[in-house]
Amino acid sequence: MSKLVIVESPAKAKTIKKFLGPDYDVIASMGHVRDLPENRLSVDIKNNFKPKYDIIKGKEKLVQELKEKAEKSDTVYLATDPDREGEAISWHLAYILGLDITENNRVTFNEITKAGVSKGMEHPRNIDLDLVNAQQARRILDRLVGYKLSPFLSQKIRRGLSAGRVQSVAVRLIVDREEEIRAFVPEEYWTIDAKFTPQGSRKAFGATFYGNTEGKMKISSKEEADKILADLQDAEYCIVKLKKGTRRKSPAPPFITSTLQQEASRRLGFQARRTMKVAQELYEGIEIGEMGAVGLITYMRTDSLRLSEEAIQDAAEYIRERWGEKYLPSTPRHFKTKANAQDGHEAIRPTMPELSPDKVKDSLSSDQYKLYKLIWERFIACQMANCIQSTTQAEIQAMDYIFKASGYTVTFDGFTVLYEEGKDEETEKEATLPPLEKDMLLKLKEITGNQHFTQPPPRYTEASLIKALEENGIGRPSTYAATISTITSREYVIREGKALKPTELGEVSTKLMKERFPKIVNVKFTAQVENDLDSVQSGKTDWVETLHDFYGDFEKTLKQAKEEMQGMKIQLKEDETDIICEKCGRKMVIKTGRYGKFIACPGYPECKNVKKLVQETGAECPKCGGKVIVKKTKKGRTFYGCSEYPNCDFVSWDEPSVEKCPRCGKTLLKKKGKHPKLYCITPDCGYEKTEEE
Repeated sequence: MSKLVIVESPAKAKTIKKFLGPDYDVIASMGHVRDLPENRLSVDIKNNFKPKYDIIKGKEKLVQELKEKAEKSDTVYLATDPDREGEAISWHLAYILGLDITENNRVTFNEITKAGVSKGMEHPRNIDLDLVNAQQARRILDRLVGYKLSPFLSQKIRRGLSAGRVQSVAVRLIVDREEEIRAFVPEEYWTIDAKFTPQGSRKAFGATFYGNTEGKMKISSKEEADKILADLQDAEYCIVKLKKGTRRKSPAPPFITSTLQQEASRRLGFQARRTMKVAQELYEGIEIGEMGAVGLITYMRTDSLRLSEEAIQDAAEYIRERWGEKYLPSTPRHFKTKANAQDGHEAIRPTMPELSPDKVKDSLSSDQYKLYKLIWERFIACQMANCIQSTTQAEIQAMDYIFKASGYTVTFDGFTVLYEEGKDEETEKEATLPPLEKDMLLKLKEITGNQHFTQPPPRYTEASLIKALEENGIGRPSTYAATISTITSREYVIREGKALKPTELGEVSTKLMKERFPKIVNVKFTAQVENDLDSVQSGKTDWVETLHDFYGDFEKTLKQAKEEMQGMKIQLKEDETDIICEKCGRKMVIKTGRYGKFIACPGYPECKNVKKLVQETGAECPKCGGKVIVKKTKKGRTFYGCSEYPNCDFVSWDEPSVEKCPRCGKTLLKKKGKHPKLYCITPDCGYEKTEEE
């Protein structure tokens, strides 16, 4: 009896085949096989938003192969990913292959291990149409917004623009933050910081001015600070209050999709798309020595904090063996999932806690090891005992003035022996205090007044933007990576270091959207749409009704905007260059078109002269002495080449430096990474130095 199992990727197929054995044929659909065609709307609005699906271009041969295999098989199992998208792929496959969607031919795997696959195969079910309809509703909503709004934006601002239901709100958050930063007026304030040593001790500790015996005081100027410092000229300092206590610090919960993306951004510098790509690889299966292919983590698209009892017990066993009984909490930890979470899967965790990162390091790529280590440590730590700290708060009086000092010492490290969660912003760290007693006299070592200015809110980073999207209920964990990738690739937003900054295009587009389509870029409205889609998924709301509710108002707004802005076009600023148009003598400007940036004459349409935009590095070619310019691959990856190509074949992934080699005088290249260095490519030279030298 032949059995066919259809999954999404070849890696997943290979791992599952190993567990199922020779009686099963496992094949990959390579993701979606049927979708809304890109070249038209493909939604019949008048016929209750009926979608018009086609086989995805280029997948005709694969679909034919799937059909042939299905016809030869006695049983076909649809084992695509266990989420809305995976359910929809299974539904499309069932339609194409002529399968009965009421039969129990749908299986899901929360983890790609022998136990996980066996459990999934033992509990087949029919296709969940509520999940499918929720995905269809989302797909159609996004298609309607994108295909109706994008032409309008392109016409009014710049050709080739796009709008999206979630991406437009994400850009608005970034633009609104930029406006807050611009509008921010810094205020001056002063602090008075002192250092003291207790009697009989040489160890100094810091304390900060608080106020006087009547309460907290704000110091707004140098004059106010100088007066307090003058009053304290010959003062005696004494500890008048001392509060000692114990603080218990609990570990962070295991990862869900959004927190994994945030922490990977903070700690590893991974962009969300990179994080999800690596997580998918870890889920689908890695060749681990004699074990063969095995999935190292559970499904990585989840908003649930639930953990299986088996996983909790495995973690406890590992902790007991590695650190001892005292590192276990009195009872196993369970974490409460947010009220609006779908809770379809467990949290992201290692499938086999006993496989520590060091045990599998040799089998993993650098990215896979870093992410697995992060997931493994977070999970193990979440099942460890609290960190216990002894805290001390001291109130120091001099005349009527009060200073305060606080600090702690770790009495038991608990989970912090393994892992502590990263933070988006650095917070002031508490110091370690020497032994202090009430009524103890202190010797003043130094005291200074320090000027400060209030700071504007920081720009969003990828981590803090994902956090904001999640907190506001915008999009879903699986959409964050694609959303951020879209808004940066379409140049609505640029990266400055880790910060996300809106471009002029992003600001102009957002302004137009706020004026003309306030609901589309409204945070609360977008969150409500997500709730409506969740309601469809749970079977409480009809998906067609949800689409009607959204589209009626959207269509009216779009029609009104078109009528009121007829003939209007918003002009973007154009960066002027020093290049003179040889046809009419004007200074040419940088424009952006469908295929990126180019140089054009501002005299269009009278003068239609255009040129390729060449970005120079300022460095000389180390081979021929020509100019080194920035180039792009077809996939958008940056590299560097000689402007004299094809006469000179110099190319490099590493950026050329303006610094010359002290041995041969040629241009040095910069090698990035953990140990950045400058090096010479001239044969027989071999010069290199670290950037710190």
